[in-house]
Amino acid sequence: MINNMGLIAGEDAATSVDMTSTEARTKTYLRAASDATALPLRRIVLTHAHPDHCNGTSLLPDAEVVAHRRVAEDLSAPHRLAPHIFSPFEQGDARPRIPTIVYDDTLTIDPGSRPLEIRHPGTAAHTTGDSYVWLPAERVLFTGDLVFHGGMPFALSGSPAGWLRALQQMSALQPAVVVPGHGPVGGPELLEPVAEYLRFLIDAAADAHARGLSPLAAARALDLGRFGDLAEQERIVGNLHRAIAEVDGTEPDVAAAWQDMYDYNGGRPLTCHA
Repeated sequence: MINNMGLIAGEDAATSVDMTSTEARTKTYLRAASDATALPLRRIVLTHAHPDHCNGTSLLPDAEVVAHRRVAEDLSAPHRLAPHIFSPFEQGDARPRIPTIVYDDTLTIDPGSRPLEIRHPGTAAHTTGDSYVWLPAERVLFTGDLVFHGGMPFALSGSPAGWLRALQQMSALQPAVVVPGHGPVGGPELLEPVAEYLRFLIDAAADAHARGLSPLAAARALDLGRFGDLAEQERIVGNLHRAIAEVDGTEPDVAAAWQDMYDYNGGRPLTCHA
């Protein structure tokens, strides 16, 4: 629940790439934004529908909210997690807003001044409604959660195979700066470690499927190897739920996946720093 946002100044207004998870964090971000530019923040681009990137939109009730059509659908019927899954945190008065502008493939904002290109990868990836935001003049790429830097990628809501295709698209842009959804900002070197993890996950799922293992049993038997230092290691279970289901051509039981993540974590709530 600790995510990255982006602030982009235009001719007469500013755009935020994502918001954040709680009232306190959003207010802190908005103060930082007002220190960075005198321009009013009139637009929010959501990279996907997860609450750590969307909740703070309610604190800007008059701003445009731009997102892929699937984000609007997901936020209209949000999934509810059992309360024991996460350690408690104070969300405050912060909640997501339904997008006011939706797109399907690509959308370019301010084409005459500082073009801001919003692109859907054309496939499920981290989620079904991911957007990445590209500033072609500056060669700055905001990936949303298509890139995690230092944390384990999370594919339960998307598709590991589709995610690999999304990474190929972003790599082809040859960005100079990559702003991940979580973790420190870097360059194009941030993309390949995510691809390596997804290939590892796909291979592990194929092996588990061949051996008839459940996602939880497969996760407990799996040597994470070079990915063992990543944060949020319980995500391997949710990822295997998705990747094994993808082998079968089915959909995973999302509630069961979260419970298995809790069990993999030693029957303890998943740590939330929001």
